[in-house]
Amino acid sequence: MENNTSDLCDGSDCESCPTDPALLLEFKHAIHALSGKWKLEILFTLMNGGVRFGALRRALAPITQHMLTAQLRELERDGLIARKVLIEKPLQVAYELTDSAWSLTPAFRELLAWSKIFGARRSAVAGETQLGVGIG
Repeated sequence: MENNTSDLCDGSDCESCPTDPALLLEFKHAIHALSGKWKLEILFTLMNGGVRFGALRRALAPITQHMLTAQLRELERDGLIARKVLIEKPLQVAYELTDSAWSLTPAFRELLAWSKIFGARRSAVAGETQLGVGIG
Protein backbone atom coordinates (compact mmCIF):
# COMPACT_ATOMS: atom_id res chain seq x y z
CA MET A 1 0.00 0.00 0.00
CA GLU A 2 1.32 3.40 -0.94
CA ASN A 3 1.47 6.23 1.60
CA ASN A 4 1.14 9.68 0.00
CA THR A 5 1.72 11.89 3.03
CA SER A 6 4.71 13.72 1.54
CA ASP A 7 2.37 16.16 -0.26
CA LEU A 8 1.61 17.86 3.07
CA CYS A 9 5.24 18.84 3.66
CA ASP A 10 7.62 21.26 2.02
CA GLY A 11 10.47 18.74 1.99
CA SER A 12 11.89 19.63 5.38
CA ASP A 13 11.91 17.34 8.41
CA CYS A 14 8.44 15.75 8.36
CA GLU A 15 8.33 14.42 11.89
CA SER A 16 6.58 17.57 13.08
CA CYS A 17 3.96 17.70 10.29
CA PRO A 18 1.26 15.48 11.81
CA THR A 19 1.41 17.36 15.11
CA ASP A 20 1.77 20.87 13.70
CA PRO A 21 -0.97 22.81 15.55
CA ALA A 22 -1.51 25.27 12.69
CA LEU A 23 -1.94 22.46 10.16
CA LEU A 24 -4.30 20.61 12.47
CA LEU A 25 -6.34 23.77 13.00
CA GLU A 26 -6.69 24.32 9.23
CA PHE A 27 -7.76 20.68 8.82
CA LYS A 28 -10.35 21.06 11.58
CA HIS A 29 -11.80 24.18 9.92
CA ALA A 30 -12.12 22.34 6.60
CA ILE A 31 -13.73 19.29 8.21
CA HIS A 32 -16.12 21.45 10.24
CA ALA A 33 -17.29 23.27 7.10
CA LEU A 34 -18.15 19.93 5.47
CA SER A 35 -19.37 18.01 8.49
CA GLY A 36 -23.05 17.70 9.11
CA LYS A 37 -25.62 15.05 8.51
CA TRP A 38 -26.60 16.35 5.05
CA LYS A 39 -23.90 18.81 3.94
CA LEU A 40 -22.05 16.51 1.56
CA GLU A 41 -25.31 15.33 0.01
CA ILE A 42 -26.43 18.94 -0.45
CA LEU A 43 -23.13 19.92 -2.11
CA PHE A 44 -23.19 16.85 -4.34
CA THR A 45 -26.79 17.59 -5.41
CA LEU A 46 -25.90 21.19 -6.25
CA MET A 47 -23.08 20.06 -8.54
CA ASN A 48 -25.70 19.69 -11.29
CA GLY A 49 -26.51 23.40 -11.04
CA GLY A 50 -28.65 25.72 -8.97
CA VAL A 51 -31.71 24.20 -7.34
CA ARG A 52 -34.76 25.70 -5.70
CA PHE A 53 -35.38 24.88 -2.05
CA GLY A 54 -38.38 22.62 -2.71
CA ALA A 55 -36.60 20.62 -5.40
CA LEU A 56 -33.56 20.26 -3.16
CA ARG A 57 -35.73 18.98 -0.34
CA ARG A 58 -37.40 16.42 -2.63
CA ALA A 59 -34.01 15.29 -3.96
CA LEU A 60 -32.76 14.72 -0.41
CA ALA A 61 -35.86 12.98 1.01
CA PRO A 62 -36.30 12.15 3.89
CA ILE A 63 -34.58 15.37 5.09
CA THR A 64 -36.83 17.66 7.11
CA GLN A 65 -37.41 21.29 6.17
CA HIS A 66 -35.84 22.40 9.46
CA MET A 67 -32.69 20.32 8.95
CA LEU A 68 -32.29 21.42 5.33
CA THR A 69 -32.66 25.07 6.32
CA ALA A 70 -30.10 24.72 9.12
CA GLN A 71 -27.56 22.94 6.90
CA LEU A 72 -28.04 25.47 4.07
CA ARG A 73 -27.47 28.36 6.47
CA GLU A 74 -24.23 26.79 7.70
CA LEU A 75 -23.02 26.12 4.16
CA GLU A 76 -23.84 29.71 3.20
CA ARG A 77 -22.07 31.06 6.30
CA ASP A 78 -18.98 29.01 5.40
CA GLY A 79 -19.01 30.37 1.85
CA LEU A 80 -19.77 27.07 0.11
CA ILE A 81 -23.20 27.92 -1.32
CA ALA A 82 -24.92 31.08 -2.47
CA ARG A 83 -28.58 31.81 -1.78
CA LYS A 84 -30.51 33.63 -4.49
CA VAL A 85 -33.96 35.10 -3.97
CA LEU A 86 -35.89 34.81 -7.22
CA ILE A 87 -38.24 37.63 -8.09
CA GLU A 88 -41.40 35.59 -8.48
CA LYS A 89 -44.73 35.30 -6.78
CA PRO A 90 -44.76 33.46 -4.48
CA LEU A 91 -41.22 34.22 -3.37
CA GLN A 92 -38.78 31.49 -4.43
CA VAL A 93 -35.25 30.78 -3.22
CA ALA A 94 -32.56 28.88 -5.11
CA TYR A 95 -29.14 27.69 -4.02
CA GLU A 96 -25.96 27.19 -6.00
CA LEU A 97 -22.35 26.32 -5.32
CA THR A 98 -19.78 29.06 -4.90
CA ASP A 99 -16.34 28.96 -6.52
CA SER A 100 -15.02 27.74 -3.19
CA ALA A 101 -17.33 24.71 -3.29
CA TRP A 102 -16.60 24.04 -6.98
CA SER A 103 -12.93 23.76 -6.03
CA LEU A 104 -13.91 20.68 -3.96
CA THR A 105 -14.75 18.75 -7.15
CA PRO A 106 -11.37 16.95 -7.27
CA ALA A 107 -11.80 15.91 -3.64
CA PHE A 108 -15.29 14.57 -4.39
CA ARG A 109 -13.92 12.61 -7.35
CA GLU A 110 -11.23 11.10 -5.13
CA LEU A 111 -13.83 10.23 -2.49
CA LEU A 112 -15.98 8.49 -5.12
CA ALA A 113 -12.95 6.56 -6.40
CA TRP A 114 -12.09 5.56 -2.84
CA SER A 115 -15.67 4.43 -2.26
CA LYS A 116 -15.61 2.25 -5.39
CA ILE A 117 -12.49 0.49 -4.11
CA PHE A 118 -13.26 0.23 -0.41
CA GLY A 119 -17.05 0.63 -0.33
CA ALA A 120 -17.69 -2.83 -1.77
CA ARG A 121 -15.34 -4.34 0.79
CA ARG A 122 -17.06 -2.44 3.59
CA SER A 123 -20.50 -3.57 2.38
CA ALA A 124 -19.34 -7.19 2.20
CA VAL A 125 -18.04 -7.05 5.78
CA ALA A 126 -21.31 -5.48 6.96
CA GLY A 127 -23.27 -8.24 5.21
CA GLU A 128 -21.13 -10.94 6.83
CA THR A 129 -21.63 -9.33 10.22
CA GLN A 130 -25.41 -9.26 9.76
CA LEU A 131 -25.41 -12.88 8.62
CA GLY A 132 -23.23 -13.90 11.55
CA VAL A 133 -25.71 -12.43 14.05
CA GLY A 134 -28.47 -14.79 12.93
CA ILE A 135 -26.29 -17.91 13.13
CA GLY A 136 -26.15 -19.47 16.46
